[in-house]
Amino acid sequence: MATLNIVTIENEKAGSVELSPVVFEAPLRPHLFHAEVRRQLAKRRRGTHSTKNRAAVSGGGDKPWRQKGTGRARQGTIRAPQWAGGGVVFGPVPRSYEHAIPKKVRRAALRSALSHRLSEGAITVIDELSLDGYRTKRVVEVLRGLDLAGAAVLIVIDEANPFVERSARNLPGVGVLRVAGLNVYDVLRHPRLLVTRAALAAIEERLGDREARRVSS
Repeated sequence: MATLNIVTIENEKAGSVELSPVVFEAPLRPHLFHAEVRRQLAKRRRGTHSTKNRAAVSGGGDKPWRQKGTGRARQGTIRAPQWAGGGVVFGPVPRSYEHAIPKKVRRAALRSALSHRLSEGAITVIDELSLDGYRTKRVVEVLRGLDLAGAAVLIVIDEANPFVERSARNLPGVGVLRVAGLNVYDVLRHPRLLVTRAALAAIEERLGDREARRVSS
């Protein structure tokens, strides 16, 4: 069972915590990363692209010329696809790119991503992260004190904290997520994770072995 030191906001040791092997010792599964990241990015697509087919293009009600006797090819409307300004054949239309994958796969992918970051030594557990106002400068000082300055860091908190969320959102490469929104894409695109003690417990509660908990209860 892996163990991590807990540090204070001044980077002083404040104890240690044993990590759940179910969550932080999962095997590395890159194919699950691909499936989950692809699902997340597809869901973010707006899908508002649109073209007009020959029925949607205005005009062209009259036949350009009579059917026979001109020596030219027969034409029914100037809004046919072969005409400039005509309708588009099989063009893109508004649609949703969203697709689903099983919840078990999503959970396994997140466990694998967290385990990968732990194996790299990229997870820092802080006892508490609290601010007394909207102070971006204070967040910079905290990150510098934890040797995280200049790195792409994902700060994980257990619940809504407007002071932390708004103070860090203007820092390049720094993201803040609540445990409920923790996802594979953000874990993978941030090489370092800063997790509060309360958030760590919430992560293990969210991703722990539900079957084992059900049997024990």
